[in-house]
Amino acid sequence: MSFSAEWLALREPADHAARDKKLLRQAALWAGQNPVILDLGCGTGATARAFSDVLPVNAQWRLVDSDSELLDRAAAEIGSTAKTHLLDLNEIEALPLEGVTLVTASALLDLVSEAWVNALVPKLDVPFYASLNYEGTMNWTPVGQLDEEIRLAFNTHQRTDKGFGPALGPDAAERSAEIFQHSGFKVNCADSPWQLGPGNEKLLFELIEGIAQAATDAGVKNATDWCRARQDNLSDTDCVIGHVDMLAKPTHIS
Repeated sequence: MSFSAEWLALREPADHAARDKKLLRQAALWAGQNPVILDLGCGTGATARAFSDVLPVNAQWRLVDSDSELLDRAAAEIGSTAKTHLLDLNEIEALPLEGVTLVTASALLDLVSEAWVNALVPKLDVPFYASLNYEGTMNWTPVGQLDEEIRLAFNTHQRTDKGFGPALGPDAAERSAEIFQHSGFKVNCADSPWQLGPGNEKLLFELIEGIAQAATDAGVKNATDWCRARQDNLSDTDCVIGHVDMLAKPTHIS
């Protein structure tokens, strides 16, 4: 599946603020002095921008996405150190892994299936950094009567097929960490929640719309009422959406 450039731009500041900075710096360190980074589902290049202050200027990026427009935007922003690869991420055998020193992904693992992670891990002998994986929690202030029903329905929807088989959804970070550990990787995880409130009204408006649509698709009949009530009170709304960052390292890397 693909997301619009407008949505990716809207969420990027919240993503940047939420990323665990310690794991980000550690991933950059493990990428080495001459980094070659493969970014899976790169979108418009937000991961490269997040690393811009912690990587050497000679870092090379291999950008993978199934959306040619997003790839073009990412490459134009990053410049001559980026090479694009128009690929369906299901084509794991086709990923340009040779010479790569770090593999990254942002907001991806909750969309893919356990089978996809199981297929990817044996191909990796370098660190893997996956940030901003939704982990199932959603806390609103002020609290609404339908909040928990909406959250549970949204989580159910998150587990449906997003193009890779039944999605890991809220279980993404925990289950992926287990798979990497079972394959001999050392794994570190850190919370990276979105903390939204005044100043995030545009993002909150679109987020609420998307959550309500997913809840409707999952069978909540009055999700639209919840949506309108939330959108009508954005200036008085705070929301914490749980995410987890994961960094996995092969045992041969010190």
